[in-house]
Amino acid sequence: MTEVILVKYGEIALKGENKSTFEDMLLKNIKRRLKKIGKFEYSRRQSTVYIEPLDGADIDEAVCSLEKVFGIGAIQRCAVFPKDFRAVVDSLGEYLADALGNAKTFKIEAKRSDKTFPMRSPDIQQQLGDAVLDAFPHLGVDVHEPEITVRLEIRDNGAYLSAKRIIGQGGMPVGSSGKALLMLSGGIDSPVAGYMMAKRGLVVDCIHYVSPPYTSDRARLKVEKLCEEMTEYCGDIIFYCVPFTEIQEALRDNCPEQYFTVLMRRLMVKIANKICARDGYGAIITGESLAQVASQTLQALNCTNAAAELPIFRPVIGMDKIEITEISRKIGTYETSIMPYEDCCTVFSPKHPRTRPKIEEILEAEKAYDFDKMIDEAVAKIEVKRFKYGEKTVFLD
Repeated sequence: MTEVILVKYGEIALKGENKSTFEDMLLKNIKRRLKKIGKFEYSRRQSTVYIEPLDGADIDEAVCSLEKVFGIGAIQRCAVFPKDFRAVVDSLGEYLADALGNAKTFKIEAKRSDKTFPMRSPDIQQQLGDAVLDAFPHLGVDVHEPEITVRLEIRDNGAYLSAKRIIGQGGMPVGSSGKALLMLSGGIDSPVAGYMMAKRGLVVDCIHYVSPPYTSDRARLKVEKLCEEMTEYCGDIIFYCVPFTEIQEALRDNCPEQYFTVLMRRLMVKIANKICARDGYGAIITGESLAQVASQTLQALNCTNAAAELPIFRPVIGMDKIEITEISRKIGTYETSIMPYEDCCTVFSPKHPRTRPKIEEILEAEKAYDFDKMIDEAVAKIEVKRFKYGEKTVFLD
């Protein structure tokens, strides 16, 4: 009995003439994810990628890895049979024992993609259900909320029996929508923003600002660990670390305190503009949520937008902290995000920030110093690292 993984398309299945481009990207991403696990044979038909493990490759580990690949609608671990109903019935007891041995209820779903197969789908469901009850007489039938759903698909190349179906991440394959630069702080919100835009097909790389001695080495290491954790969903990440101390000191010494936070955000965006233009990024991503803090009011965001030369994507803009935190826990970044190492956004925070700044006031305040020169100097000193999926590094105790 051969066991394979069927990867069902998500949103890709709705694409038109350029569907094959997205299919190619998805298959490429799948192969990258499974390369370290072992050897697999791949094929694709009928909006499905067929993955057969070779040389004892771990199918359980492969399924776990595929659960984090964007573009996948569902994952099914299946036994493959000839298109012979009797062959399926003869082996289902052995194959379904783990799934159904301790279950209480089940139902059958049958799909006949190959219309030349002599049995109709309702007939397959009825007879397969009878065979399952014969093999597992303790089970009850529940067509509304079954504990286990047994599926049999009659496809053009065989019959596929499964009792394990996992809903995938959905979205679009990473890389199919271009690439963008995430302004990654050490908090909860920005990793979630990166995850959400990777789900829409963007390659997400990260930029972070450090201000030693006001920020510690551990604060930077915390953000690097967030990068590593994000690779589970986003794939490889390029990490740009920007020295920001001199710029913040210049802001403190030359600009009105109440505008400090908005001015700082604008200068961060201007530095990100430079990296985007140099390295081919098409957008900037932030974890800003409307009205969460003083720099994220409508007026403050408008002032930040005015400094951008590219679109700024804010995927969590309409979410509250509870919603963002739930996603953070789901993707595994929460525990790192709450480590008590502060980033440069907390340095020289004004006691009474202007929550409704006007762009005219901000531009006038920005004229107090030659920040353009400082931006160029900071860009020249940026340190770059690459975090690769599947390569673990311990950064923090």
